[in-house]
Amino acid sequence: MSYIADRRQEEKDRRRSEIVDAAETLYRELGWDAVTMDAVARKARLSRALVYVYFKDKSELLLAITERAMEVLRTRFEEAGTRARMGIDQIEAMGRAYMAYGLEFPHYFDACARLESRATEASERGSTEDAVLAMGRRVHEVVVASLEAGQRDGSIRADIGDLNVTSRVLWGFTHGLTQIAITKARPLAEAGISVTQLTQQAIAMIRYTLAGSGPSLAG
Repeated sequence: MSYIADRRQEEKDRRRSEIVDAAETLYRELGWDAVTMDAVARKARLSRALVYVYFKDKSELLLAITERAMEVLRTRFEEAGTRARMGIDQIEAMGRAYMAYGLEFPHYFDACARLESRATEASERGSTEDAVLAMGRRVHEVVVASLEAGQRDGSIRADIGDLNVTSRVLWGFTHGLTQIAITKARPLAEAGISVTQLTQQAIAMIRYTLAGSGPSLAG
């Protein structure tokens, strides 16, 4: 690629990033439903027409933010995994990291939740959605690697089945728990349950399921 072509691509990448930055700021401040393409253009100090050159609609812009969300989550999982030696401890650390991620970045967590509810045929997906799904697979690869490590070191049962499936089950379990912690803290408190109690019980259940032993669930 020529120098001029390189510079043009750099400029396009920079402009695209500025648009996503603006959309993400509005998402964090207002919630996604309140974000409009006009508001994004104003925030980025660009024309509305130029924003549409980079993103065909608001849905595609959300996917770009979701790709960022997945990248941050993958990094958090990798960091959590390095802090534990045994595979099952790595999985616990990742579960806790995901819960912390949801509380620290509620707009990213919401973006991931919206992706989970999105149903698109493979033939209808564009490059942005493909990139998001590829990043999601990379997140699961980190989890699967720790599950494999746990089976090698004996901390995770060998009979839990397909680890790719197990990773998705853990994702669903932890995602639902985090959503409850974010949105239902008050009803839980009214029932005499703290978010910490809920988290500890969930972690105990995950460990019990994966290892077949662990602290009493009645504790």
